[in-house]
Amino acid sequence: MGSWPQDVGIHALELYFPSQYVDQTELETFDGASAGKYTIGLGQQKMGFCTDREDINSLCLTVVKRLLEKYSVDYSAIGRLEVGTETIIDKSKSVKTVLMQLFEPHGVTDIEGIDTTNACYGGTAALFNAISWVESSAWNGRYALVVCGDIAVYAKGSARPTGGAGAVAMLVGPNAPLVFDRGVRATYVKHAYDFYKPDLTSEYPTVDGKLSIQCYLSALDNCYQLYGKNYSKKNNSAFDLGCFDAVLFHSPYCKLVQKSLARLALNDFLTSAPNQRTVKFPGLENFNSVKLSESYFDRDVEKAFLNFTKDTFEAKTKPSLLIASQVGNMYTPSLYGGLVSLLLNKTVSELAGCKIGLFSYGSGLAASLFSITVTKDSNENSPLAKLVKNVQLIKPLLAQRHKVAPEKFEAYLELREKNCHKAPYEPAGAVDNFFPGTYYLAKIDELHRRFYERIPVAANGHV
Repeated sequence: MGSWPQDVGIHALELYFPSQYVDQTELETFDGASAGKYTIGLGQQKMGFCTDREDINSLCLTVVKRLLEKYSVDYSAIGRLEVGTETIIDKSKSVKTVLMQLFEPHGVTDIEGIDTTNACYGGTAALFNAISWVESSAWNGRYALVVCGDIAVYAKGSARPTGGAGAVAMLVGPNAPLVFDRGVRATYVKHAYDFYKPDLTSEYPTVDGKLSIQCYLSALDNCYQLYGKNYSKKNNSAFDLGCFDAVLFHSPYCKLVQKSLARLALNDFLTSAPNQRTVKFPGLENFNSVKLSESYFDRDVEKAFLNFTKDTFEAKTKPSLLIASQVGNMYTPSLYGGLVSLLLNKTVSELAGCKIGLFSYGSGLAASLFSITVTKDSNENSPLAKLVKNVQLIKPLLAQRHKVAPEKFEAYLELREKNCHKAPYEPAGAVDNFFPGTYYLAKIDELHRRFYERIPVAANGHV
């Protein structure tokens, strides 16, 4: 307890997404959109969504219970529990307190932490709080558990296909297989009304789409440049995109992620010495006079750097987009769904020793770029091997989901809209197709108190 804990990071990782989805190609047809607008233009394939049987509490109950069971974590081993979410169903009571229902039967109530909220960034803030706790004098030797969860729904229109839903749980402690790098993290926070939720009677946000993209890319530029300075100072060496073996981004939609990776190459291009550009960036000399602040919507710049980074994207970023393309934007869990996707698409030996860059963005706005170094121990009995093996159990669930027709999908969203914050309320959605072990909303009483039940788990414990 007297020394600074070493190699603080992620020991366990669990992801939950709804058991039903709508196909984006079918949604294009239903909405009367041009063919490929959602699938090619946005890069989305399927979108998970919640009926009136699921809310932010049930999502988080499910993912926490899954992690504790799958990794055989003792309830008393958790000393801090942080929740990051922007899905607010109570203006006072935290989701974290609801999750304590899992711990109280085991006599565990001494758990620090509470909810953190700022659009899609709340999960990252919760994660940073957990890391700081483990590295502080307040640490009592136990794990921190970080939960990110959201239900992303939009009013009918162009933004609706960028929805999604899900939750991620991460077990944080010392001597981890995924270690958070110290001394390099970069953060950018400022005031903007690009996306916000001022109407507390509705689940739908107010969105300025063009401003939101500009804010996202501006935050990315600033975080990348500051991270580079911190990296160079710490390691006494130059920094560029080549320093990362993988680069993960918060994913409102997959096409923006591809453009974001290209944006990092543009940053490298503009900060490199003029006499080096022809060597490192052949064919891009025409962009020598480009200014970052004036290039957010420059199609020529975008096209040139997308083409230049095509192979880099395939190698370093595309493997992280499986969940984003199949489930959609989960808000706070989005970036960490990317981490799950990377672990799903790489072998233990491929992951060992990798440096992973992660960019988190939340409207309003708050953003950070940080990095993880994967342990080099790829032994079949290593913590890394155990983590990857457990994460692999998530992938089959994507194929086990139930496809819902666009008409029924829209009807479910209308049902949610109509009954938002209604009490008392008896949910109408079926639970037949829910994954085993899923918590669901049973009822809301006249005092707005919510009650949950759980789909039974198979005898062998598998979902």
